[in-house]
Amino acid sequence: MSTPLLRLQGITVQFAGQAVLQDVQLQVDAGEIVTLIGPNGAGKTTLVRAVLGLLKPDSGTLWRKPRLRIGYMPQKLTVDPTLPLSVLRFLRLVPGVDRTSALAALAEVGAEQVIDSPLQRISGGELQRVLLARALLRKPELLVLDEPVQGVDVAGQAELYRLITRLRDRYHCGVLMVSHDLHLVMSTTDQVICLNRHVCCSGHPEQVSGDPAFVELFGQDARSLAIYHHHHDHSHDLHGAVRQPHSHGPDCKH
Repeated sequence: MSTPLLRLQGITVQFAGQAVLQDVQLQVDAGEIVTLIGPNGAGKTTLVRAVLGLLKPDSGTLWRKPRLRIGYMPQKLTVDPTLPLSVLRFLRLVPGVDRTSALAALAEVGAEQVIDSPLQRISGGELQRVLLARALLRKPELLVLDEPVQGVDVAGQAELYRLITRLRDRYHCGVLMVSHDLHLVMSTTDQVICLNRHVCCSGHPEQVSGDPAFVELFGQDARSLAIYHHHHDHSHDLHGAVRQPHSHGPDCKH
């Protein structure tokens, strides 16, 4: 039986008297990927901030497993271009991390080759993997990923979503993820929460894709995107180039 890591009941958040979130219910179990989708301004980032303890809801109950270890991957990272910060030094900002553990985390996400590179000079795909490695260094029971493929090309996006699934399978951690990539994320998630200040609909991806509230938010075309499954016969490197052929299936079609 799955173990609850996080449970939100009746969460409401207001800014300047206006409800940004209203009566939100959400639960994430160990080994489960839960994806938040919704239009801009729907309250997704506000919900993530509440989960991380960065803001206190105005009403409702937010329960976390006692001493829950959370690894957080932000949507983006801006570093002053004049700051002499290598990937290794960035990862060592996490308490207790040395070169060996930093290299192991980078290897876990397929980015060990950038360990000594300046953080400002690595590609978008490499940076996202470095941020994911940093989240893993906390040995999380729950991964919170805010737009984890931000700034990554389409081929790299599919590879990153598969990587997230592999990490979930390996560590049996829960994953709470914010995403706009309906055509990719719907085939790699267990539960979808469609948010527009309140929960419009939720459930298994194929169930949600047929919900009238989902169609109203994203349009009729989104339904066919939502049930799309990405089949491929190779994987891609950090820059999106073909890296390794697989032994089954037709050529990859993006």
